Amino acid sequence: MIEPIRILLVDDQRLMRDGLRTLLELEGDLEVVGEAADGTEALESYAAVRPDVVLMDVRMPKMDGVESTRRLIGRWPTAQVIILTTFDDDEYVFEGLRAGARGYLLKDVSGHELAEAVRTVAAGGALIEPSIARKVLSEFARLAPPARPPEDGLPEPLSEREQEVLQALALGLSNREIAIRLSLAEGTVKNYVTSILQKLGVRDRTQAAVRARELGIG
Repeated sequence: MIEPIRILLVDDQRLMRDGLRTLLELEGDLEVVGEAADGTEALESYAAVRPDVVLMDVRMPKMDGVESTRRLIGRWPTAQVIILTTFDDDEYVFEGLRAGARGYLLKDVSGHELAEAVRTVAAGGALIEPSIARKVLSEFARLAPPARPPEDGLPEPLSEREQEVLQALALGLSNREIAIRLSLAEGTVKNYVTSILQKLGVRDRTQAAVRARELGIG
């Protein structure tokens, strides 16, 4: 029997936690193993239950979701965190991604989308919702430091093709969608993505997308 994906819910609103728990536990492969009402409790709960995925609200008392994510990943580098937010919180999302979160979800997602996001992150993936990636990343550009040439500060510069792949990746496109867009084989795109992550010094596609905005690509 396959072990369920274990989830920690972090939100200061009890009603929201109850709703998320209900949605998640409708799925046979997902299990909520802990809850926390603020960032401080999140650190304590993570240490106690060691979940596979953390669903982290942004705005909370005592310690917000960004600082909690930063401290959590600082202590447990393999922790998988998904930021939960409203679009008005995009500056918090940006900082959360830089802190090491694997992605973000808007709080009005469907139960199916929520479950799929948890499965993606638990499997080592990352996510930026394609439907709103352009709008959110536009806000990231407004908040990010001034753009620098792609080669600036990189041990090895990105090739022209790698820049094209990174630009598509920053729009939230999957490897398959990038392959179609650039007329490449999907395996070739996968190799480019691996090379890009190494050159940018980031661990996943989400952080690469943020870095792309900082470099003025996208």
